[in-house]
Amino acid sequence: MDRTTSICEKRRKSKDTILIGFTLLCAGIAIALFVGIVAYVFFRGIKSVNWEFLTTAPSAIKGTFGIAGNIINTLYIVILTLLLVTPIGIGAAIYLNEYAKPGKVVRLIEFTTETLSGIPSIIFGLFGMVFFGTTLGLSYSLLTGALTLSLMVLPLITRNTQEALKTVPKSYRDGALGMGSTKWHMIRTILLPSAMPGIITGIILATGRIVGESAALLFTAGSGYLLPKLGEYGEGLFTKVTGPGGTLTIQLYLSMTKAEYDQAFGIAAVLLTIVLGINILTKVLARKFDVNRR
Repeated sequence: MDRTTSICEKRRKSKDTILIGFTLLCAGIAIALFVGIVAYVFFRGIKSVNWEFLTTAPSAIKGTFGIAGNIINTLYIVILTLLLVTPIGIGAAIYLNEYAKPGKVVRLIEFTTETLSGIPSIIFGLFGMVFFGTTLGLSYSLLTGALTLSLMVLPLITRNTQEALKTVPKSYRDGALGMGSTKWHMIRTILLPSAMPGIITGIILATGRIVGESAALLFTAGSGYLLPKLGEYGEGLFTKVTGPGGTLTIQLYLSMTKAEYDQAFGIAAVLLTIVLGINILTKVLARKFDVNRR
């Protein structure tokens, strides 16, 4: 090795060392920020979280505060939205990836989908209030909120499913079709099971966004916090869908506007716990349904 080569090698190693140090510093800052925010929220909020806080609704007569109604409203919004958007999102992805011929139309649909995913949520809320709430007459209700959020998370589920389908090797398709399988049978029995981890990841990430959404729901679902009145045959569970209902994020916003910080941080701690649980569930389910690991 001559002197010139040795100098170049030293310079390259120095640059690599600086770059590695920079990336480690960035990773350390990101982790410190995440841990710091989570620790601060739990430190401020955990003292407000108790059994009464989680299982009762606010009562002016008793002078107590609880978020049970908001938790139930959040569950309603999540379930309704996923029931509406999951079949549409997966079906759209299957069409785009397996049936549609590549061209301007497909590129236009993909561009539109990506654009929709970048629109601020408050604009979806404005549209949902005008179209679903006023034009269709659904007013402030959980159903209006769910329909609005369906528009918001549709691009997320569609794009994640489409990307998951693209990762399935072409030989899987050719093999199934070569053995005489129909295209739909191949999609149902080969393609979808192989892409299931990616599809589940998309659905659960969408769930996280639904749980954390507030701006769009302020305009569409309202801020009600009462528990559903079940009635003799439990009909209140269904009529609740057409009534107003504020989620945890809405109640968090209202508590902050009233300077009730202990309540706000308590709700934030509950929300963080739910979101962390969703992320852990994502990992577990993705591993469980990954047929390539079997």
